[in-house]
Amino acid sequence: MKNALTLVLGVKDIKQQTFIKPVRLRPGDLIGVISPSSPVSRHNIQLSIKLLENSGFRVRLGRHVYDRQDYLAGNDEDRLADLHEMFLDPEIKAIFCSRGGYGSLRILDKIHFDLIKANPKIIVGYSDITALLIAIQKMTGLITFHGPVIEKLAHAHKNNWEILTQLLTSDNYYQKIEFSEGRILYPGKAVGHLIGGNLSLISHLIGTPYLPSFEGCLLFLEEKGEPLYRIDRMLTHLKLSGQLSGLTGIMAGEFYECGEMDAINRLLMHIANDLHIPVASGLPVGHGPMNITLPLGVKAELDTNYMTLEIQEVCMES
Repeated sequence: MKNALTLVLGVKDIKQQTFIKPVRLRPGDLIGVISPSSPVSRHNIQLSIKLLENSGFRVRLGRHVYDRQDYLAGNDEDRLADLHEMFLDPEIKAIFCSRGGYGSLRILDKIHFDLIKANPKIIVGYSDITALLIAIQKMTGLITFHGPVIEKLAHAHKNNWEILTQLLTSDNYYQKIEFSEGRILYPGKAVGHLIGGNLSLISHLIGTPYLPSFEGCLLFLEEKGEPLYRIDRMLTHLKLSGQLSGLTGIMAGEFYECGEMDAINRLLMHIANDLHIPVASGLPVGHGPMNITLPLGVKAELDTNYMTLEIQEVCMES
């Protein structure tokens, strides 16, 4: 739905930031799998492990990948150890998370970020993994990847894996993501560094040292299973914290099992009504069948005229 008042927006200046780009994947490379959040069963990830292997990669599971302690994939120390070991191992070229759930927040203050910065590599996940991705990016400058978790990889839309592999194996791949079935909430065009992920996790990072400034950023949000009043509360919290004031644009992905999207769109319009930036919904990311991988930290352009998000710089090194 276009707003009655069409805003003519320029592109805001982008802050000069230094980002570290990981090295691209090559056939035969070794991918590590860890469980930094909730527990996962062997049965639920076997098909995805096969998918990785059939695509020409080798796979190594973290020592504690199948651990279980109540709602966590083992204790904090063991989940943290798997993360550190994967970054330290020179043979591991990418780290995929087995699933989300809850738990990544519990280890943020114990992560050796200097170790990660000295050994940069691909790390992929979404949902609860949002906290881990954003914290690593903030503390090290490493570009991280908001994309499928292993548990969902073989069971979701095949484009998820195809786009993920294109992105991670190319040193000159530029994405253009269409969300033509989405809705324009406030029209316009804007450029910014991509930031975002799960709304709950971003909301819970406010007030911690692990959430970067949103100045000059394009923010995308997704969520699962939250009632409308909680989504309202989290969006309001983001605005009251001042985090939204420096954004160049906002995109809503899938709000899966969160009620009618029309109601969520109205919330977004209310929250952004005085920001004077483009806002659109329908980005194909989140807990639904489509979960297109987005590199956090790279420059991108949102254009509501064409309903596209275009990644404007390469995110991998050769």
